[in-house]
Amino acid sequence: MLIAAVFVPSPPLLVPELVGLAASETDDLRHAVLDAARRIGDADEWIVVGTGAEAADVPSDAIGTFRGFGADVRVALAPAGDAATGTPDVRLPLTALIAGWLRERTATGVRADVHVLAHDTDPAECAQLGKTLRARLDADATRRGLLVVADGAATLTAKAPGAFDERSAAVEESLGAALAAGDPHGLAALEGRVCEEIALGGRAAWQVLAGAFTEPPSEATIEYSAAPYGVGYHVGFWRP
Repeated sequence: MLIAAVFVPSPPLLVPELVGLAASETDDLRHAVLDAARRIGDADEWIVVGTGAEAADVPSDAIGTFRGFGADVRVALAPAGDAATGTPDVRLPLTALIAGWLRERTATGVRADVHVLAHDTDPAECAQLGKTLRARLDADATRRGLLVVADGAATLTAKAPGAFDERSAAVEESLGAALAAGDPHGLAALEGRVCEEIALGGRAAWQVLAGAFTEPPSEATIEYSAAPYGVGYHVGFWRP
């Protein structure tokens, strides 16, 4: 049974140990992300969807570390007794690392299965995966949460990672409006080529969310929506 779908961004700067004294600059974002994750903190299982350079499925017994981002902050996707032992995988996808970091701070009893889609995954494939995951989420009475780890456009200012693209503001506004309104059709309408050109790297994950909600959610809430570093970050949740 799907209790809620929560969406958060993927920047490593969410982890205080990675940004040191600058952590206070991202307190509002960090608090919003943690509060959103608590919406599914009482679930038995999380299904996590994100994007990356390559597709990957990460099992719930995986352990990883943020060492590749500057600090050996270790995370697991399952409770201690169920997680793997040994050396954490430094190559674990960022989506899985963020999910593990959130799990350990908001839902220590949860197991998380992670699905990473390639940035350029076809929209039809994203929609089908969303429908497939929704069937799994609702398969029985087990309480499950859907966690979408996805960013908006990375070209919103001149200092953004992808520099500035004048088209990105309008696309980002459409994305934020669709999330706030609980509009899966608005997410499904994101155009793959344009999203790639404006570095809207979470497009595929957003469209999986749309596929999981062929009917609009009963409640849609945005808890944070801003672009502090020229990258669109949206935090909120949809209830079925």
